[in-house]
Amino acid sequence: MAETILPVQGKKNILITSALPYVNNVPHLGNIIGSVLSADVFARYCKTRGLPTLFVCGTDEYGTATETKAIEEGCTPQELCDKYHALHAEVYKWFSIDFDIFGRTPTHQQTDIAQDIFTKLYNNGYLEERTTVQPYCEKHSSFLADRFVEGECPLCGYVDARGDQCDKCGHLLDPLDLINPRCKLDGATPVRRETKHVFILLDKLQLAVEEWNHKSSTDGAWSSNGINITESWLKEGLKPRGITRDLKWGTKVPLPGYEEKVLYVWFDACIGYVSITANYTDEWEKWWRDPENVKLYQFMGKDNVPFHTVVFPASQIGTGDKWTMLNHLSTTEYLNYEHGKFSKSRNIGVFGNNAKDTGIPSDVWRYYLLSMRPETGDSEFEWKGFIDANNNELLKNFGNFVNRIVKFVNSKVYDNVIPDYTYTDDLKAHIAEVNTHLKQYIAELDAVKLKAALATSLHISYLGNKLLQENRLDNSLAASNPSKCAAVAGLAINHVHLLASIFRPYLPSTSDFILAQLQASLLIIPDEWQATSIAPGHTIGKAAYLFSQIKPEKENEWREKFGGAEAQKQRDEKAAKAAAKKADKERKKAQKDAKAKEAKAKEQEQDGDANPAAQGKSVEAVEKDGAQALHDPKTAIEEVTQGAKQVTLQTS
Repeated sequence: MAETILPVQGKKNILITSALPYVNNVPHLGNIIGSVLSADVFARYCKTRGLPTLFVCGTDEYGTATETKAIEEGCTPQELCDKYHALHAEVYKWFSIDFDIFGRTPTHQQTDIAQDIFTKLYNNGYLEERTTVQPYCEKHSSFLADRFVEGECPLCGYVDARGDQCDKCGHLLDPLDLINPRCKLDGATPVRRETKHVFILLDKLQLAVEEWNHKSSTDGAWSSNGINITESWLKEGLKPRGITRDLKWGTKVPLPGYEEKVLYVWFDACIGYVSITANYTDEWEKWWRDPENVKLYQFMGKDNVPFHTVVFPASQIGTGDKWTMLNHLSTTEYLNYEHGKFSKSRNIGVFGNNAKDTGIPSDVWRYYLLSMRPETGDSEFEWKGFIDANNNELLKNFGNFVNRIVKFVNSKVYDNVIPDYTYTDDLKAHIAEVNTHLKQYIAELDAVKLKAALATSLHISYLGNKLLQENRLDNSLAASNPSKCAAVAGLAINHVHLLASIFRPYLPSTSDFILAQLQASLLIIPDEWQATSIAPGHTIGKAAYLFSQIKPEKENEWREKFGGAEAQKQRDEKAAKAAAKKADKERKKAQKDAKAKEAKAKEQEQDGDANPAAQGKSVEAVEKDGAQALHDPKTAIEEVTQGAKQVTLQTS
């Protein structure tokens, strides 16, 4: 069993969390790059730098979403969670996500810690019991949690908005604000009834959260979208928010009279990081109650930001306890699929459980996703780009260099044994150039600039190819200048050893494969590379290709396999909606122009300047360009709308 990882006094201790994925679905590629894969890269980097690092994640299993999915699948919430937790774990294992613990939220540690936080907030005056009006379904005699109510969004008009949030405009909602609400379970119209709930008084904690936020976001250099989302919440003003719900599946509320209610998942979920750590080690407080010696890095998609930068920090502050709090926030925008959206119900896009069906190793998937990581804006998964990344970047650059030098040392020139080498000044210049880019790589990953550091890694690989080309390493050099040949070969093999380390955060299986060929252990990434880790006399293993070429014709095959026809329908539907919106805008502009011209014409008539010959004609006809009569303003949009109806599909 692996030794328990704990913080070490005097060292830079790193605590990493990846947003807990909801247990009721299958993660797609956007989910994977948005949190777990990005966090894995940073965790592997920190460990390869020799830092005490703990990487925590798990499935978020409580809440309305689980209850509704269990109802849909005809099973209990526990059975549903068991099924999907195993599925998530399998997906992440295939992608080589190396959690120190991948836990779950329904544990006694979660109950103990969440109830302790709740009780301290209550005793400190930051919780308040309020009588509220709640949707109640008379058909099955039960209060309805927000996600059990659906209807029209009062802000944007989206007809399938949930009671907690509108998926179209993104605004948080109250289920009672929905227009034409309906019960998700039986379609009945809910009625209003009074019930009691507990609210966290975020307004009383706003000043403390603002002070903490300013320091943390500055010192920790948060992602810009994380800063903007948080500041928007704070600028709008924090408001009391209900943290209990009428559900059975969740952490029980530790107050008398609340036996039939549970803690709301938005309050409860972030506490899961702490409880999962407590499941990993009884000494969890060494990680979570030592802000002087532990730095917390959190990875997530942008939709999870407010719960990590407002609700959870407010809860920590409100307890009055000492907490390790968020240091660096790394957030992503959205990864789209072939200029559309991933959709499980429409079978559009690659989901975690079928990426392996392509037969392409997980490292290639990791590389492409990380090279397309949506750090500052949305990005696109495209099959052509995926194939090109493998063939032109991994195979021709990185793979070619490693295979070429290992095969050369395997040859009869050296018979697998590293020759005695001494670096001349020109080769020392190569070491200096590599160190310049190594320092850049370290600075980029220290700042969690994952995509930039990956590009720098590839450039360091290019420098290895450049070394071989400029020195013309071949049998002729071995015969004509054996000392130079030995020095170039020794330096190149050491270069490969360094590449195994700097690519390890991104391509862990490839790194292991290289180390196996070198018959060497992993090199801790140094501040300055000396190029001496593989010494003369060391025997290496046999060369083997790191990557294989993907045939270009696979592009169309995979596009069709992963929802090509449905994806095209989705794009057509999107185009039809855009055309309808444009037509509607033009119609309104035409109406506005028509009214303005009509008013002007009447004014001219009143002044006695109107042209009698123009009476009975359209407004436009009085203009000098002789425009024809106005069409029925509804015609254009009706045509587009009718066309859109033909491609309307069930929403995902």
